[in-house]
Amino acid sequence: MVKLNKIYTRTGDAGTTGLVDGSRLPKHAPRMQAVGDVDEANSAIGLAIVAIGAAPEAGWLTTIQNDLFDLGADLATPIPEGEEEPWALRIVASQVERLEGQIDAMNADLASLDSFILPGGSAAAAAVHLARAVTRRAERSATAAAVEVALNPQALAYLNRLSDLLFVLARRLNGNGAGDVKWVPGASR
Repeated sequence: MVKLNKIYTRTGDAGTTGLVDGSRLPKHAPRMQAVGDVDEANSAIGLAIVAIGAAPEAGWLTTIQNDLFDLGADLATPIPEGEEEPWALRIVASQVERLEGQIDAMNADLASLDSFILPGGSAAAAAVHLARAVTRRAERSATAAAVEVALNPQALAYLNRLSDLLFVLARRLNGNGAGDVKWVPGASR
């Protein structure tokens, strides 16, 4: 368990931040952008949990929030070249598979899509749509970082599945799609 006695350390005052292995990077490095965007996605999911209330889906999202802390640690832990690191906290295939199972279960009850939908409907669905959009940004940041440094492929897959899960969950929260707001191309011309 992590124990934090002091919140400020002053070690980042010069614009760098520490990675799990003790190395330091500029705070604006692509890896750190991805870590920050994952943190923002986690915060957006926290807001969605508040909007959802006591429904069972809030418990799913709380599990996902914990996964996102794991994912942030994963992104902040360099992958040593040619070395195994059994101590490193990494996203694993079973976490991605859990998301896929939840997506499949929810999607089975949804009305078929016959148009793109606008983010909205109920307050809970709108909050989940916002979390989905922030998660997509985190995915873009992580894939950009992966061009420069080795990242865990399961972490990238997790972000991709999470945005899909959040889309399907928003539709579920909109009465299984009945309350979706459909896009009408050119409607405001």
